[in-house]
Amino acid sequence: MVFLARILRFLFWLLIVSWSVSILRRIVGRMGQGANPAKPAVDEPSAALSQRLVRDPVCGMHVAEGLSLPLSEGAETLHFCSAACRDKYLEGTKKFAANG
Repeated sequence: MVFLARILRFLFWLLIVSWSVSILRRIVGRMGQGANPAKPAVDEPSAALSQRLVRDPVCGMHVAEGLSLPLSEGAETLHFCSAACRDKYLEGTKKFAANG
């Protein structure tokens, strides 16, 4: 019977200590929020970022369609990640046209 009483006493104090730790965490958490009460805004993706990804034919980088630099060649539309990649592509096609 003494053994059972010791187990119950241990469980009681374990419960008290765990509640105390929980309360202390809340107090410390609120103290940290007091200095900076405003929560940072959550970054929501814009409409341009939520569109499908397209692949740059020069460097192979994937870019959101709304953020890419499109170039129409006939019925085909190519998308580039930067003006440098677009210019490199245009220089390459001029070389092929001059050799053809």
